[in-house]
Order: sequence, then structure tokens, then C-alpha cells
Amino acid sequence: MATIRPADDATLADAAACLSAGDLVAFPTETVYGLGADARDDDAVARIFAAKDRPSFNPLIVHVADRAAAETLGTFNDTARALADRFWPGPLSIVVPRRAEAGLSLLVSAGLDTVALRAPAHPLAQDLLDHFGGPIAAPSANRAGEISPTRAEHVADSLGDAVDLVVDGGACMVGLESTVIDLCGDRPAILRHGAITREQLERQIGEVEDASVAEDETAPRSPGQIARHYAPSIPIRIDVKDPRPDEAYAAFGEPAPNPAATTLSLSPSGDVIEAAARLFATLRALDRPEFAGIAVAPVPETGIGRAINDRLRRAVAAQAD
Repeated sequence: MATIRPADDATLADAAACLSAGDLVAFPTETVYGLGADARDDDAVARIFAAKDRPSFNPLIVHVADRAAAETLGTFNDTARALADRFWPGPLSIVVPRRAEAGLSLLVSAGLDTVALRAPAHPLAQDLLDHFGGPIAAPSANRAGEISPTRAEHVADSLGDAVDLVVDGGACMVGLESTVIDLCGDRPAILRHGAITREQLERQIGEVEDASVAEDETAPRSPGQIARHYAPSIPIRIDVKDPRPDEAYAAFGEPAPNPAATTLSLSPSGDVIEAAARLFATLRALDRPEFAGIAVAPVPETGIGRAINDRLRRAVAAQAD
């Protein structure tokens, strides 16, 4: 069972140390409890997906202290600044282009070039961000498909010992996930309805599109919707044990010697969590025009391996269109 501790200075200091060590920390926000990890740490972010048994690599919201911190991670236009200045700290997540130099794990964005950012209003979330001194990736702290947690005991009941520490801040004030607005398209679009209403947003920035239900869930616009989030620019084959000489190879475990193929291993030890952490970075590293394509080794369809295979199958499907 997860360790639940009252939210005092000692607990917050330990929670920050856990995050720095790559561990998972559940903490209260004004919306629901979040399952937090260092947003810059591939392995830690992969542990979020594994702990939640999340069926696919959906993008995660990155929590920051304020707009200044957010602008080091994403590119803000005047509309983004206006929304942040009006509704932050608060239950609004803003999707903007991710800065190349942000240092965020590619898993946070599920391979997209965008990032969803939010400054939480809960004082304990702000205290944790201050103690940690960096961005925290945090979806709701529950297993996929279960009801979002609004109390510390809900987190422990759902995640058990998959979370290293739960900071108990009592009941959440809002109890509903944040609104997600996408500012990367031709006009602002709501990707998820939440505590900040469409009417509130439109009073601030004018007309806002409702894109909360994707017309084609295999081709979403950005985080907040089911997505095939990333496909290489060269052909990709999956479940390949013997790559062709002109292909780059994404191995799993120690591959059989094939000196003709350029090989990077998702996990030399055959660890699916490590493979998840390396997936997008490996595909991007092999996505080069000198290769005829990328061949990917079979990955076990167990645990977070299901999410890896889901992403790979979507990448293949994207190229078939």
C-alpha cells in the first residue's frame, strides 16, 4: 500500500527528493490528485504510464509554478499569455508548441511537438513545485478507467504501492479535471471541458471551437484526445526479428548480431518500462533519410508493453493513409 503522509514541510521535502530520484509522488491539486514525476526524466514518466496501466501514450499535463516557468517550456503567443494571466494559477491547461530546448521527456508529449501546461492553484501543489524546482508531469492519480481521486485514500486504494509517496492535502476543492485548450491551430479549441467554462474563455479571447469530441480519433490535433501521436518520416515495420540491411533497427533485449543494420536497443535487458522511456527518442534517432526504413523488434504485449505496441501500430497506420 502507498505511504500516505500529512502535508508538512518534512513531507514536501521528502516528496521533492522522491521526484528528483525518479520516483512517483501523488499530490493534491485544486482539481484532483495528480500522479507526479519529473517531466524531464524519461524513466520516471514511463513509470506513470506503467502505474496507471494507461492503455496508450496519451500526452500528459506538465505542472509549473507560473507563466514565467511555463514560457521556458512552451512558446506563448498573446492569446496564451492572456489566458494564463487571467486563469492561472487555476484549472486551465494550455496547449502550446514545445520549445526544442525545454528538456522535457518526449513521453510527456507522446511524440508531438506540443506540450500542455498548467499552473495549479492548490497551495500544496505550489509548495511542492517550489521545493522541487522543476516541471512535474502529472495525470490523475488513479488506474486508467477508474474514477479520478479527490482524496489521498482514493489514490492509495487505486494505485497501491505503485506510487512511492502520497501527500495528503485533504479533499480537492474543484474535484473535476482541468479544462484543456489548444492554441496551436488556426483558432483556439477546447480539447477537454473542465472547471473553466467555454463562456469564461470566450469572454477573455473571443470565439473558441469545441473540439472535445474528435471527428477522427486516429488523427487528433493535440493532447486531450485519443491519438496516433508520432510516425517517423521513413517507413516503419514492427515485430521484426531480422531487419533488412538497409533498415535501422530498434531492438528489444540483446539483438542477434547483424552488422549490416544500424541498431539501437529500446532496452538491452528486455525491460518494458525502460523500452517505454526510450521509445520516442529511439524512433527519432533512427528516423534518418539514409535508411530505407525502421524495423522494430517484437515487444511483449504485457504491462506497459501494450502501450508501446499501441503507439507502434498507430505509427504504422499513419503511414498507410
